[in-house]
Amino acid sequence: MSCENYGQLKVKANLPKSLNEVSGIQYSEKENGFWMLNDSGNKPHLYLVSEAGKILRELKIDKKNNDWEDLTQDKEGNIYIGDFGNNKNERKDLRILKVKVTDLKATNKIQVEKIEFYYPEQQKFPPKKKNKYYDTEAFFELDGFFYIFTKSRVKDEYGKTFLYQVPNKKGNHKAKLISQFETIGTGWDCSITGADISKDGKKVALITHQAVWVFSDFSAPNFFSGNVKEYPFTFISQKESVTFKNDSTIYIADEQRKMSGRNLYLFELKN
Repeated sequence: MSCENYGQLKVKANLPKSLNEVSGIQYSEKENGFWMLNDSGNKPHLYLVSEAGKILRELKIDKKNNDWEDLTQDKEGNIYIGDFGNNKNERKDLRILKVKVTDLKATNKIQVEKIEFYYPEQQKFPPKKKNKYYDTEAFFELDGFFYIFTKSRVKDEYGKTFLYQVPNKKGNHKAKLISQFETIGTGWDCSITGADISKDGKKVALITHQAVWVFSDFSAPNFFSGNVKEYPFTFISQKESVTFKNDSTIYIADEQRKMSGRNLYLFELKN
């Protein structure tokens, strides 16, 4: 497929039909490819995909896809699945699934380790409409911790996200609230749907359907403490995935809706 321009986005590939509802991607330097997954209602599989959109490998995970929403990878190469989609804010089984690096070439079903967590601020399941802040579609791993970005379901506050920290170890952990941020706009298209951190740890990218927000010069773990820049796109689609390939290049994927989407895009960050 040619590199057609969509604003500042370049289409690198039209993804296979098996990734119609791609909701998480993670670039793997070792594999020189992108790990991808679909969200709820789809097979509990991970797909390794080339930049040209070809499926290189398919892994079968021995856990139900309750609502898989994002992917991340640690420095050792272990892959983590964010099984924490929570549209109705009623789940009490939020968890992250660890796929060991030694299993990334397995042909049989893969056993995974569960890391469970909960939001201490949520007292009711579901809460009142004005308190539905606990859907989640975005996270990444850094230095032994997961950083989780919630997705608001509160009318006129869809752009609000809370940043939580959860330790990367077995157990049922109380998520620690770090900070909060709110994107511009009031509709669904400003909700946070994906996240990643650059390889050098100096930039964080959050994706919405209409823009990518890049944070820099922060004091970790409060990634909202520094500078922020919005890169708006010229078209809206169901973009739910973002990953850094290097410190200045990110890749974005969107779900198929009617006759559009299900693409892998390249985006160059500019100072």
